[in-house]
Amino acid sequence: MADSGSEYIAVIGNTDLTPSESENNLKNTMVEKGTSLLKKMEISVAEAEKRTGKNAVNMQETYTVYLIETRPVDAASEGTNPVPDSLWRRYSEFEQLRNYLLVTYPFLVVPPLPEKRAEFVWHKLSADNMDPDFVERRRVGLENFLLRVASHPDLSTDKIFYSFLTEENGWKETVFETGFQAKADSRLKALNATFRVKNPDKRFAEMKHYGDELQSVISQLLRVRARAADRLYGVYKVHGNYGRVFSEWSAIEKEMGDGLQSAGHHMDAYAASVDDILEEEEHYADQLKEYLFYADALRAVCRKHELTQYELEMAAQDLTSKKQQREELATGTIRTFSLKGMTSKLFGQETPEQREAKLKMLETQIEEGEELVKERNGECEEFVKSAWVDIERFKEQKDHDLREALISYAIMQISMCKKGIQVWNNAKECFSKM
Repeated sequence: MADSGSEYIAVIGNTDLTPSESENNLKNTMVEKGTSLLKKMEISVAEAEKRTGKNAVNMQETYTVYLIETRPVDAASEGTNPVPDSLWRRYSEFEQLRNYLLVTYPFLVVPPLPEKRAEFVWHKLSADNMDPDFVERRRVGLENFLLRVASHPDLSTDKIFYSFLTEENGWKETVFETGFQAKADSRLKALNATFRVKNPDKRFAEMKHYGDELQSVISQLLRVRARAADRLYGVYKVHGNYGRVFSEWSAIEKEMGDGLQSAGHHMDAYAASVDDILEEEEHYADQLKEYLFYADALRAVCRKHELTQYELEMAAQDLTSKKQQREELATGTIRTFSLKGMTSKLFGQETPEQREAKLKMLETQIEEGEELVKERNGECEEFVKSAWVDIERFKEQKDHDLREALISYAIMQISMCKKGIQVWNNAKECFSKM
């Protein structure tokens, strides 16, 4: 199956695109390159709506719901434009879907959700999760999440994911019937436990380290960007002071007045443009944040592999111990410092009947142990095979996405600098005509 996810283009290198045009480019690109659900269905998160209601403990709360719209791709190709099917979902339901995917596909790098609360924000940006601008960016992020899953060669075929998109009522009951929550709780306890693998797979160890490093550098990059945004905001707003001063000066000049007044207008317009510029910057920051959270998903796969390897090693160790016990019973050779050796010294030797019964029990346990080791070994091999295929897919996607995002960010910065130069060229023209 073609790797559709690796061809996702986060932002086209054109700073004149509006957010809605960028979203359309994203969808078109994934449909062109994808071979899974997006070949059959158009998916969008069309809008967000604030609602008020009572929660599980009967307390009043305000929350946001998101409108998911789907329609068959065939309808558009046939020239018809039917009303899309639609349903509302809360952010918590998106979380539930992703948790299900994490448990069901532990060997896959599951796409992350956008942040629940704003992080790495510059001082003028609201960190309130009900702020309209933040809710809009999260709407875009949730749509991106659905497109990521729908373009994934394995995740896109999942029935629970399909019902999430198409069945508003009864979806929660359906997903809970899979028993994923019990598996999630059990897996979480195991993953939080401290254990050390004796023979770690070097590739996964290196990939886990890479996930740590990727998260670190993107965190640093986001902090630098937030500081730069603060300073940029100040620089632009200072140009508003130029505008005020030139306007006041123009009032006392006859020959120079018109030129000063015009230059002041250029400075005012430049100062006012910073809000739109920094809002656009937040979209680039959100793309970086996606890979900040992707790093967690990558490390989770590596951690799950460690757990799979550990379970295999423990099963093999237990089997080796059982075989040694069988050898001791069969030959009568007892290790001096073993528990059995100490017991024999304290309570005397076992009778032939007792030894025979223990041998029979050990034989049964060894047979079961050999089956378990065989099963664990198969699970580990299958995990490695599937996980590494998806990690390679993810690496290709990551390289493509981050390259495009950084190029687009650079183009935007160049455009901003050109606007600044143009403002001062305009001011120079105004001064020249005085």
